[in-house]
Amino acid sequence: MSPTSIRFLTAGDAGLTVELGNAVSPELNDEVLRLDGALAAADIAGIVAVVPTYRSLLIQYDSAVITHEDLIARVRALDWRAAKTAIHRRRLIVPVAYGGAHGIDLDEVARRHQLTTEDVIRLHSSGDYRIYMIGFAPGFAYLGGLPATLHTPRRRDPRAMTPAGSVSIGGIQAAIASLAFPSGWHLLGRTPLRGFDPRREQPFMFRAGDRIRFASISHAEFDRLAELAEAGTLTAELEFES
Repeated sequence: MSPTSIRFLTAGDAGLTVELGNAVSPELNDEVLRLDGALAAADIAGIVAVVPTYRSLLIQYDSAVITHEDLIARVRALDWRAAKTAIHRRRLIVPVAYGGAHGIDLDEVARRHQLTTEDVIRLHSSGDYRIYMIGFAPGFAYLGGLPATLHTPRRRDPRAMTPAGSVSIGGIQAAIASLAFPSGWHLLGRTPLRGFDPRREQPFMFRAGDRIRFASISHAEFDRLAELAEAGTLTAELEFES
């Protein structure tokens, strides 16, 4: 990717979007994460927050500390590609209670693809998922890696409310919901993990670049783990970090 392919876009009066490409791919997302890491290491005065997405970064800044033009110059000066800034990855095991009241679309997804519900659970839980970005709502994780057999257009009639912790699919993506909100995605199951909990020192459980593996649990186990989550003691199982 050449430096000239980078686009700097104004995002309001105190935001800068750094667009690195126009595709959805692990390679491009790695570039986004490397730039994110380089910005953190550079500790540029005036940057308030950095939000990585599929193919771009949103930088929020204090215009009383750094100007739009100076911020662009500082980003251009970063040697983040040549240095191949390390990406710190985690693989998290996310428990999911599939079907029933926790996954009300499981049976319909199975019928649509001429599969059994057990097939859908097996395929979904066998996926090697990557969190491309956190967005839409606090802690909402957009996942790539959904097996092609399960690619399913979003619902024509979105629901006015879906439960916190819903594990869903829509199009070629999967997702883990953090809060209760409207959704047109298909609900396959629910995790007792809380992707966003303001009581924690680190309120967000997931972060861009994480790898996710789903593990099927019973509805009784969901209830047990949900009690731990309510008490603030349940966290995702960490398989490795690099």
